[in-house]
Amino acid sequence: MQRSFIRTVLPIAAALAAVLAAVLIAQPAYSQAPVRIMPLGDSITGSPGCWRALLWQQLQNTGYTNVDFVGTLPPQGCGFPYDGEHEGHGGFLVTNVAAQNQLPGWLAATNPDVVLMHFGTNDVWSNRPTDQILAAYGTLVDQMRANNPSMTVLVAQIIPMNPSTCGECAQRVVALNNAIPGWAASKTTSQSPVVVVDQWTGFDTATDTYDGVHPNAAGDQKMAGRWYPALTAVLDGTPVSPPPTSPSTSPSTAPTASPPPAPGGCTAEYRITSQWQGGFQGGVRVTNPGSTTINGWTVRFSFPNGQQVTQFWAGEISQEGAEVSALPAAWNRILAPSASVEFGFLASWDGTTNQVPSPVTCTPG
Repeated sequence: MQRSFIRTVLPIAAALAAVLAAVLIAQPAYSQAPVRIMPLGDSITGSPGCWRALLWQQLQNTGYTNVDFVGTLPPQGCGFPYDGEHEGHGGFLVTNVAAQNQLPGWLAATNPDVVLMHFGTNDVWSNRPTDQILAAYGTLVDQMRANNPSMTVLVAQIIPMNPSTCGECAQRVVALNNAIPGWAASKTTSQSPVVVVDQWTGFDTATDTYDGVHPNAAGDQKMAGRWYPALTAVLDGTPVSPPPTSPSTSPSTAPTASPPPAPGGCTAEYRITSQWQGGFQGGVRVTNPGSTTINGWTVRFSFPNGQQVTQFWAGEISQEGAEVSALPAAWNRILAPSASVEFGFLASWDGTTNQVPSPVTCTPG
């Protein structure tokens, strides 16, 4: 009886073992580690920085679950559970972080693959020059690459700011944001791309912040919405379109100014600030040369070589065919006598001809 039981059980056990082995062999080995994402910045990123929570939630809801937000700082409450580690240090200046060599320790503790960097608001508030802020950006990118030579850096053109204690801050942000694409063009590499993410356009300090600086719930939604397509392109392995490695830092042609204005009019000066194969950065300075204040302005020009605007800031640009028109943002529509404002844009070109449009006209009102 015992031998019969053994003769019956052993073949069954052997068969079960064979089936189990086959199942185990058939299972794919899970070897792809989560993509480690470090949000880096100041209080806009970290206090509580609920754009991070919304971005994580959007990633989860759309199938991007193999991600790990990392940082040495813990999450804060945003109304629902989320992966909230970060490097959003309230009150920090990017120039100080670079000068004090603080980033390498954070990197060593977390080893990110991707950095989302929105940094510089406190530097602008402290009147640090744009070139110093960009130099600090460069130091941080070098430190990121020392930690991970294949680091992808998504760097924001920062949200606008209009605090009651700093009347000049709004324009300083414009100056910084105008310079970021050219800096990124000089810093990016094929192994470690630096990708500009426009957090400026469409963000209104009156409706999207609670104090002229820090995003409210509406601002958090906008910030998450801007990070999402750039980040998912990285996660998908989709080739991003960072500015190329060797831009021209001087205009290809001389700036073009609008004709002399009628009394009470305005002028517009168009210039190309940098260009590279397939793309360029341009800007227009709008000036009130008269003796009375202008409330509103419209700049118009026609691209001669099929150029197409792809991003813009400090204004609202529309394009139909070759015809381009630009209106002011809410904060720069009023021009006192002798005052000037600038708006900027990125655009594509064919790499052969990039003539400056002429005429460039400005109409007040």
